[in-house]
Amino acid sequence: MLNFLNTLFNRQPDRVKANIEIYTWQTCPYCIRAKMLLWWKGAKLTEYKIDGDEAARAKMAERANGRRTVPQIFINNQHIGGCDDLYELDTQGQLDSLLAQSAV
Repeated sequence: MLNFLNTLFNRQPDRVKANIEIYTWQTCPYCIRAKMLLWWKGAKLTEYKIDGDEAARAKMAERANGRRTVPQIFINNQHIGGCDDLYELDTQGQLDSLLAQSAV
Protein backbone atom coordinates (compact mmCIF):
# COMPACT_ATOMS: atom_id res chain seq x y z
CA MET A 1 0.00 0.00 0.00
CA LEU A 2 2.83 2.42 0.90
CA ASN A 3 4.53 1.77 -2.45
CA PHE A 4 1.26 2.55 -4.21
CA LEU A 5 0.92 5.85 -2.34
CA ASN A 6 4.56 6.76 -3.04
CA THR A 7 3.96 6.07 -6.74
CA LEU A 8 0.69 7.99 -6.73
CA PHE A 9 2.31 11.06 -5.19
CA ASN A 10 5.57 10.62 -7.15
CA ARG A 11 7.55 10.33 -3.92
CA GLN A 12 10.97 8.73 -4.26
CA PRO A 13 12.29 8.07 -0.75
CA ASP A 14 15.03 5.77 -2.05
CA ARG A 15 16.71 8.75 -3.77
CA VAL A 16 17.08 10.80 -0.58
CA LYS A 17 20.32 9.93 1.19
CA ALA A 18 21.04 13.22 2.97
CA ASN A 19 20.90 13.78 6.70
CA ILE A 20 18.18 16.40 7.20
CA GLU A 21 17.59 18.30 10.43
CA ILE A 22 14.87 20.87 11.01
CA TYR A 23 14.16 23.07 14.03
CA THR A 24 10.44 23.76 14.39
CA TRP A 25 7.59 25.00 16.50
CA GLN A 26 4.60 22.69 16.51
CA THR A 27 2.04 25.20 15.17
CA CYS A 28 4.30 27.23 12.87
CA PRO A 29 2.77 27.27 9.36
CA TYR A 30 6.19 27.76 7.74
CA CYS A 31 7.53 24.74 9.62
CA ILE A 32 4.60 22.65 8.45
CA ARG A 33 5.07 23.86 4.86
CA ALA A 34 8.80 23.04 4.91
CA LYS A 35 8.17 19.58 6.36
CA MET A 36 5.52 18.91 3.70
CA LEU A 37 7.94 19.72 0.88
CA LEU A 38 10.59 17.47 2.41
CA TRP A 39 7.99 14.71 2.90
CA TRP A 40 6.90 15.15 -0.72
CA LYS A 41 10.51 14.67 -1.80
CA GLY A 42 10.63 11.42 0.20
CA ALA A 43 12.96 12.72 2.89
CA LYS A 44 13.28 11.35 6.38
CA LEU A 45 14.27 14.07 8.78
CA THR A 46 15.25 14.71 12.34
CA GLU A 47 12.92 17.27 13.83
CA TYR A 48 13.81 19.35 16.87
CA LYS A 49 10.63 20.82 18.35
CA ILE A 50 11.86 23.83 20.29
CA ASP A 51 8.54 25.34 21.43
CA GLY A 52 9.34 27.42 24.52
CA ASP A 53 12.81 25.88 24.95
CA GLU A 54 15.16 28.87 25.02
CA ALA A 55 18.29 26.70 25.38
CA ALA A 56 17.36 24.73 22.25
CA ARG A 57 16.59 27.96 20.41
CA ALA A 58 20.00 29.36 21.38
CA LYS A 59 21.68 26.19 20.06
CA MET A 60 19.70 26.51 16.82
CA ALA A 61 20.70 30.18 16.47
CA GLU A 62 24.35 29.29 17.03
CA ARG A 63 24.20 26.71 14.22
CA ALA A 64 22.14 29.04 11.99
CA ASN A 65 24.52 32.02 12.08
CA GLY A 66 22.34 33.95 14.52
CA ARG A 67 18.98 33.30 12.86
CA ARG A 68 16.34 32.74 15.53
CA THR A 69 13.22 32.22 13.40
CA VAL A 70 11.79 28.80 12.67
CA PRO A 71 12.12 26.67 10.76
CA GLN A 72 15.87 26.42 10.37
CA ILE A 73 16.90 23.61 8.07
CA PHE A 74 20.20 21.77 7.76
CA ILE A 75 21.07 19.28 5.02
CA ASN A 76 24.20 17.24 5.70
CA ASN A 77 25.07 19.75 8.44
CA GLN A 78 24.96 22.63 5.92
CA HIS A 79 22.65 25.46 6.92
CA ILE A 80 19.99 25.86 4.23
CA GLY A 81 17.93 28.55 5.96
CA GLY A 82 14.20 28.72 6.47
CA CYS A 83 11.10 27.67 4.57
CA ASP A 84 11.43 30.30 1.83
CA ASP A 85 15.08 29.34 1.30
CA LEU A 86 14.11 25.67 0.98
CA TYR A 87 11.42 26.43 -1.60
CA GLU A 88 13.81 28.70 -3.50
CA LEU A 89 16.31 25.82 -3.75
CA ASP A 90 13.52 23.63 -5.10
CA THR A 91 12.42 26.29 -7.61
CA GLN A 92 16.01 26.62 -8.84
CA GLY A 93 16.27 22.84 -9.25
CA GLN A 94 19.00 22.50 -6.61
CA LEU A 95 17.12 20.77 -3.78
CA ASP A 96 16.94 17.28 -5.31
CA SER A 97 20.72 17.11 -5.79
CA LEU A 98 21.29 18.20 -2.18
CA LEU A 99 18.89 15.55 -0.93
CA ALA A 100 20.57 12.88 -3.05
CA GLN A 101 24.00 13.45 -1.49
CA SER A 102 25.00 11.04 1.25
CA ALA A 103 25.98 12.48 4.60
CA VAL A 104 29.74 12.63 5.05
